[in-house]
Order: sequence, then structure tokens, then C-alpha cells
Amino acid sequence: MRSASAALLLLLLLAASSSADGSKSGSGNNKAHNYEEALRKSLLYFEAQRSGRLPHGQRVPWRHHSGLTDGLEQGVDLVGGYYDAGDHVKFGLPMAFTVTMLSWSLLEYGDDVAAAGELAHALEAIKWGADYFVKAHTRPDELWAEVGDGDTDHYCWQRPEDMTTSRQAYKVDRDHPGSDVAGETAAALAAASMVFRESNPHYAHLLLHHAQQLFEFADKYRGKYDSSIAEVKSYYASVSGYKDELLWAALWLHRATGRADYLDYAVDNAHDFGGTGWAITEFSWDVKYAGVQILAARLLLRGEHTAAQRETLERYQAKAEHYVCACLGRNAPGDEDANNNVERSPGGMLYIRQWNNMQYVTNAAFLLSAYSDYLSDAGVDTVTCAGGATADAGEAAALAREQVDYVLGDNPRGVSYLVGYGAKYPARVHHRAASIVPYKHSKQFIGCTQGFDHWFGRRSSNPNVLVGAIVGGPDRRDRFRDDRENYMQTEACTYNTAPMVGMFAKFNRMAREEREQRVATAKSPVTSTAADV
Repeated sequence: MRSASAALLLLLLLAASSSADGSKSGSGNNKAHNYEEALRKSLLYFEAQRSGRLPHGQRVPWRHHSGLTDGLEQGVDLVGGYYDAGDHVKFGLPMAFTVTMLSWSLLEYGDDVAAAGELAHALEAIKWGADYFVKAHTRPDELWAEVGDGDTDHYCWQRPEDMTTSRQAYKVDRDHPGSDVAGETAAALAAASMVFRESNPHYAHLLLHHAQQLFEFADKYRGKYDSSIAEVKSYYASVSGYKDELLWAALWLHRATGRADYLDYAVDNAHDFGGTGWAITEFSWDVKYAGVQILAARLLLRGEHTAAQRETLERYQAKAEHYVCACLGRNAPGDEDANNNVERSPGGMLYIRQWNNMQYVTNAAFLLSAYSDYLSDAGVDTVTCAGGATADAGEAAALAREQVDYVLGDNPRGVSYLVGYGAKYPARVHHRAASIVPYKHSKQFIGCTQGFDHWFGRRSSNPNVLVGAIVGGPDRRDRFRDDRENYMQTEACTYNTAPMVGMFAKFNRMAREEREQRVATAKSPVTSTAADV
């Protein structure tokens, strides 16, 4: 019997080894992934998206200073921050979500980022955005929420260094409220304050001070920011409204401060704001409910609540697990108008919608991973799905890794959707700066329409590789067309890559542990004797 058990153990270890190498049906790439390389390259991307005066340590050589007069017409300093995607508008809502997710990545997986030698770069990425938000928050009840105009910007194809488009700045204040953008910015600064608490306590205190003021402003003067700033509606309209951001900000402020009143806010408003009512199947810069629900469930699992708050937190957890089960495809079917589960492509990709679907994939991977870790820390093994079915918590973690590996090339096309990683990745990313000769190589001015005439329509690869960018990705049938004009699939966004910083760091550590386990197993071979047979 002992030899049979030993043989079974050996087979299981071999199977685990094969799984760790990324082998699975339908995969276009069966090699083990270099998550450390992916992490390193993902952080480079944020340097490519920088606006403002670039520092001496800038590692992306084809970028130069830009947007140096932002805010000048309005009498404020709005230099800095990030361009959201392939254009040159600074949109506050998605930029703040990017900083929140970068910070959450470090709060959960900061030790893994440090072990890979990338902590300093990750902190720089967060600080570049946080510094901008501190400048943009010019009064307790005033936040500059956008610089540039999407309409005029999209008429031009220029390098950011050559910009001739409008740099009009737009704000929200007590007369023109924007609870969603102010709430998300509060969440970003609260999360970032925890990241810097040990290394830079003074800076952390500054960020937290602004976060608390912004939350008070967002809550006291309620309204959607796209009702106050009409120019944003065609680009980053707040479809979900502002109530999810208010709950989101309150929970991040509670985590940052430990103050009971912030948790009371999330509990007292749970029903009216939809936190315990909405059963959501997506998580994004606009729709925060799944993230809210998982943060609330974390408090329940850790016992960080009063007896009176327990029932509400249990309702939050039920909705958090609806999201997890939706990704796993385990919820019971809903009525004819409701889809309780997330669609999957033939290659296994989670699919929400056509335009930039990869943002939902990367954010889902993060939530699935974080929640499975919360369950593991609490000693909980199962997730309860709508309809009474259950799922193993380990399945959520496994799905997170499958989605990350899909991004890195384990897909039917064998394409890495992380630009610059692997042998095959998008070469014609819809990105103005990447698609035009670098400013440092040719300072000759490129005009608004000249960029379209001479660069946009070229069939050749971009002259600059946008390393670390995660593009919009394939459709529901895993089809992808690498064409600069195909912006739904080839444009990359900062919030696509932000959650993957944590994912790459975590799976780099797991891959290292798996390699060490295989080496230890190889050094301790299973032996048997005639008596065992």
C-alpha cells in the first residue's frame, strides 16, 4: 500500500508541475510565463503615459515633456498626471481608478512586488498620479476633473510634445457637483496613503487629509460629474451614478483610518445606495459595486465589525460571491432579462462587451484573486452562489491565474495582449505617441492633420513599442485584428494594466514556489522495496 500511495503522490506532483507550466486545452502557448518580466514591463507603461515635466530617471526614452501649461488659463497648476489611453486628455475619473488599483495591488501584494525588485517603480507610478490629484484639489470643495477636450483631441493625431489642441480645464465644485469623480479620487488618495505610511509618513498624512476632504465634498454636494462637465459624456460618462463611489470611498477611508463612522456610512447606506442590492457581473472605472462588496466582505471575514453591522456585511458578502460565481459560471440562471453569469470566449476569456473588454478581464482577475486570499486567510473553503450551488475558493484563484495567462498568450491566437511581452504581441497599438517618430529623434513639429496623413494610416509597426500596455483585446470569439484604426481592440488604457501589477507580482511568487517545490521533489525521489510491492 505504501508504494501505491507514493506512486499516486508522484503522479499528483507531476500533474501539478504540468499545470504550473501553463498547459491547458485550447492554449496557444504552453510555456511557463515569466511573471517577473511581465511585472517589470507593466510598470514601464505608466512612464509612457506621463504628462508634464518628465524626471531625469524617466525610462521610456521616446517620451518628452508635455502639457506644461495645463491649468494656466484657469490660474491653477495642473501639470502632471496621466494620459488615460492613446490620446492626450487627462480624465480624472479613470485616472483616479488607476491609482486606486495600483495602490490596492501594493496593499495586497506589496511584498511580492518588493521581492521582484520593483517596489520603487510601483511607488513612483502611484505617486505620479497622487501628486497630480493633490494639485487638482485646489479647495476643500473644488476638484479639477479634466484637462483637454476629447472632441478636439480626437480630430488630431499628434505627439503629446506637439499638442495644439485645447487644454481647457474643467472642475466640479459645490455649484457643479461631481460625487463620482470626487469619491473615486478620495478612494485613490486614501488607498495611496496606506502605501506610503511607512516609507513617507508626512506624504501619507497629506494624501489622507485630501481624501477626507474630498469625501466630505462628494457626500455633501451630491451629483454626477457628467451633468456638470458635459464634455466628458462621450468618453467617460458615469453610467452607474455616484453612489457606488461614495460607498467605495467610505470603505477605503475606513481601511486607511480605522474610524468607525466610515464603516457606519457604508452600512447605513448599503440598501439605499445599492451596495447590498445590485448583483453585478462587472467591475470597472465606472461600476465599483463588486469592489465595494468584496471590501465589505473582507471586513466580515476578518471580524472587523460590530454585532449590529454583521447582517448588513453578510448581505454585502452575498453580492460579492454573486460576482465571483458569475465569473465561474456557477450562478443559477436568472429571469429572461438577467444574465447571472459572465460569458466566456471559446478560449476561456471572460467577456463583458466589445469595446476594451480586457479591462474587465484584468479587474476580474484581481478581484477573484484578492477574494480567494481573504477566504484563505479566514479559513473559509467555499463560495455560495445564487441558486444554492457552491464553488471551491481555490477555483476562484485558479480562474484568476487563467485570465492572467490568457492575457500573456495562453489563448487560441497565441498572442500576448501585454505589449512587449512574448514573441507575438500587438504592433500597431492605437496610441499617438507610440505611432509617431520620437520627439527626441526628430523635433520637427508634426501638425494636427499631418499626423493622420503621415503616420496614422501606415501599415507598418509603430516606431515605438508601448511596453507594458494591455490593449483592448479580442472579441467574444477570441478574434483580434492588429490595426491602428481598430481602436476598440488595439487601444490600451492605464486601468487595464493597473490591477495586473498585483497579479504579476503574486503569480511570480507562486511560480517561484512551484519551481522550488519541483526541485525539492526531484531531490527526494520516491523509493520502494520488494516488501512494499
